[in-house]
Amino acid sequence: MIARLRRATRWQSLPLVAGFAVLALIVGARSLLVEGQSANRIAARNAIEYQQLLSGLLSLAQDAESSQRGYLLTGEKTYLEPYRKALVSLTGQLARIDEMTAGDDDRLLQVTGLKDALKLKLDELARTLQLYDAGDVAKALELVRGGKGKAAMDQIRERLETIRRDGGAELQARYARTDRIEYWLRIGSFLALLAIFLLCVYTVRESRRRFRDVILAQDQLNRKNVALTNEIATREQAESQIRQMQKMEAVGQLTGGIAHDFNNMLAVIISAMNLTQRKLARGEHDIEKFIEAATDAATRAANLTARLLAFSRQQPLAPQIVDTNRLVTGMSDLLRRALGEAIRIETVLAGGLWKTHVDPSQIENAILNLAVNARDAMGDEGKLTIETANSHLDDNYAATHAEVTAGQYVMIAVSDTGMGMSAEVMARAFEPFFTTKPVNKGTGLGLSQVFGFVKQSGGHVKIYSEPGEGTTIKIYLPRFFGSEDAAAPLGRGDNPAAPVTETILVVEDDPRVRASTTDALRELGYTVIHAAGGQEALQRLAENPGVALLFTDIVMPVMNGRKLAEEALLRMPHLKVIFTTGFTRNAVVHNGVLDHDVHFLAKPFTIEQLAAKLRDVLDTK
Repeated sequence: MIARLRRATRWQSLPLVAGFAVLALIVGARSLLVEGQSANRIAARNAIEYQQLLSGLLSLAQDAESSQRGYLLTGEKTYLEPYRKALVSLTGQLARIDEMTAGDDDRLLQVTGLKDALKLKLDELARTLQLYDAGDVAKALELVRGGKGKAAMDQIRERLETIRRDGGAELQARYARTDRIEYWLRIGSFLALLAIFLLCVYTVRESRRRFRDVILAQDQLNRKNVALTNEIATREQAESQIRQMQKMEAVGQLTGGIAHDFNNMLAVIISAMNLTQRKLARGEHDIEKFIEAATDAATRAANLTARLLAFSRQQPLAPQIVDTNRLVTGMSDLLRRALGEAIRIETVLAGGLWKTHVDPSQIENAILNLAVNARDAMGDEGKLTIETANSHLDDNYAATHAEVTAGQYVMIAVSDTGMGMSAEVMARAFEPFFTTKPVNKGTGLGLSQVFGFVKQSGGHVKIYSEPGEGTTIKIYLPRFFGSEDAAAPLGRGDNPAAPVTETILVVEDDPRVRASTTDALRELGYTVIHAAGGQEALQRLAENPGVALLFTDIVMPVMNGRKLAEEALLRMPHLKVIFTTGFTRNAVVHNGVLDHDVHFLAKPFTIEQLAAKLRDVLDTK
């Protein structure tokens, strides 16, 4: 049955194949005719151009002769300008004629005779001008009257007439061939249309017969598509579940790392505080080591929080126009103390380095983090190289690296001669809490902090490393294109050590934080007024017009710190303001950057940091 169906299909297809073969033959023959017609037209155009070029030779020779006669009669150099132009044009036209006659022996013979006659004429003109310019006018005129030039011109005209006659006959022959080709093209077009019509009739009949089979096949295809769609949906659901599991695993790793480190620090703090309470209850006062342990653990917890904010790109940045070469040079003493005498430090600073607009303290932290990691990788001895350069990341590089914008960057490279990294370690190097260092030798947040800062600043980080060959980490920071004038230094009071006399208004909705902040300020000698919210703070300001500075939390119910500061400055334009918060995605930070002229102190802070910030703001003129 199947064999009969196949034979029937082949016999049914035979007329269609034969029809297409005839149509292809007709179309092919027509294409050849079209090509022939096109060739004839091109040849005709070339023949016309050839005739025009030859006519131009005569015209140029006449121009040269007229120019020579005018110069001989008047002696004016200006009459020679057409002569010179004619010589230049003759060179170009003869080159074009040589190109058109290449391979055509008949034309080549004609042109050779023409060029000989033209050369005689030009030699006569040149010789005459040479004699005239040499002062032998009589001999120059004698040469003109001698008739050689006229004979050469007559010879040029005679040869041109011969060439025109032969070219005209050739052109007429081509026109006749073109007419014949057009006749056969019309016949071929008619036959092609007839063949197309017959094929269309046959195809329509066959299409009607097979349409039903197509509908049946389409129904089967639709059923298979529905089954395939269901399978794709099932796979997508499974992939979504896998992605969710991977996210939960990443969150679990991050949460576990945070919980581990924070629990260790809280354990130290709680133990130290409990021991302190017990000793104080017994009247003992040797508690300094417990307070130092608790303070150290709290400081480490604050640093951990800052690193997590850096990794998540939520830290508040205060960007400035930075000369990276000067910054790296200024870090030399700090790096030597951090790395020790056994590590050799080399800097390779590029000349003409571009400026960048970033937070300088964060660049220093990033370089220091990379340097400390390099020291740990090198062990007792090695070489650390810090290099700067102007770099351009092109579109191809940006297309193969996520979150990279093509453009110009300032590159900082930190290289070491340590043990290097495997591909697996490089793939996870920027993950938080991932570290290859021994227990209690690292938190695994150094590189993640660098990564977060660079990405938040619009830059890019790249690791190059091989086991046993050392590591290079390159930081790319966007080039700054604005004005490079540094900001004017802040003015300071004439007596920075003057006694504290200002009154400060503290606004904090958390009563414990408010109490601790108030106590710290009083310890520093300030007069302190406090409020639990925005409305109460405005009332305190109205009652105390001598308040010099508003120290306010940002995240508060009803009225946040930014709105409170705006309202307070409307009432007291000379009031100084310092914002504080433990989380910076708020009204004073946009795109990770502090707003202009905003003073900010992140929680938690030490009393020394508080004192320095207060004097920095209050002493500003």
